[in-house]
Amino acid sequence: QVQLVESGGDLVQPGGSLKLSCTVSGGALSFHDMAWYRQTRGNQRELIATSPRSGPSDYKDSVKGRFTVARDNHGNTVYLTMSGLSPDDTAVYYCNLKTPTWAVQQYEIWGQGTQVTVSS
Repeated sequence: QVQLVESGGDLVQPGGSLKLSCTVSGGALSFHDMAWYRQTRGNQRELIATSPRSGPSDYKDSVKGRFTVARDNHGNTVYLTMSGLSPDDTAVYYCNLKTPTWAVQQYEIWGQGTQVTVSS
């Protein structure tokens, strides 16, 4: 059974940086498409970055140039490095895993979420 474990959320000051991790177990990261979402209370979960199994990553405009997704297929871990953080980035961050559309078995897995708080 594929599972995701996230870590790295913290309290950080405005302008600071943070690196989130999402480790895949029970499956190979290299086989899956990954994404990062975030959610604030009372709002829907929003997609902020994608990391397909092949091809370039893509980012929501509001985080473009500040956030970077990196995959370590050997370590089965995907990272979200965030810089220039502002209070607007405060949210629970989730990693998401999906099988390719051509895969026989389709599934989608969510991490447990990690809290990022940007405040002075």
